Amino acid sequence: MSESDSYKTIKSFSSGIYKEKGSKFIAEAWPVKDEVEISSILEKTRKTYHDARHHCFAYQTGKDGLVWRTNDDGEPSGTGGRPIHGQIKSFGLTNVLIIVSRYFGGTLLGVSGLINAYKSAARSAIENATIIDHIVLDHYEVRFPYQATNSVMKIIKDEEIAQADHSFDLDSRIVISFRSSARDKILKRLERIEGVTFKFLSSG
Repeated sequence: MSESDSYKTIKSFSSGIYKEKGSKFIAEAWPVKDEVEISSILEKTRKTYHDARHHCFAYQTGKDGLVWRTNDDGEPSGTGGRPIHGQIKSFGLTNVLIIVSRYFGGTLLGVSGLINAYKSAARSAIENATIIDHIVLDHYEVRFPYQATNSVMKIIKDEEIAQADHSFDLDSRIVISFRSSARDKILKRLERIEGVTFKFLSSG
């Protein structure tokens, strides 16, 4: 059985809002790839809603969603970040950051009220988003002698491989991209051609 080479995420930024007893919870959902990007978004959101009392958040990244974090930002433990993360998991998403900024309305909501509010706000942002299946592509640099050009190009055509950054000469270079589930099959075909070398560049 081939490995999974896709995951569910959101196509672009989306937002939602939830109100309870005067408190307003503004939720923003972002597609993200790494913690550097997440830190930048968090900083911008805190500036945008600088007068909000709390900025609770949760994120989950990686094809299998193995990297995640929650933050209650001063709310009682487990009432902010955890219910937000629960919604990310409930929708089966990864590479997603959700921040919920709270404006306090003067009435305490209690633990159960807070959990419901952050959960509902996060859910509204996800429901307003476009959920997509993202295909994971592997990117390789392939080098080959001139006499191997036809053989290499035949594989690219047969396997419907995307290509870019061509440089054809006596020693040629090309960057190819293909679904990660097809990796073994394609690399084995390339290995059989004399003079061909390849180098992994990235995946995503």
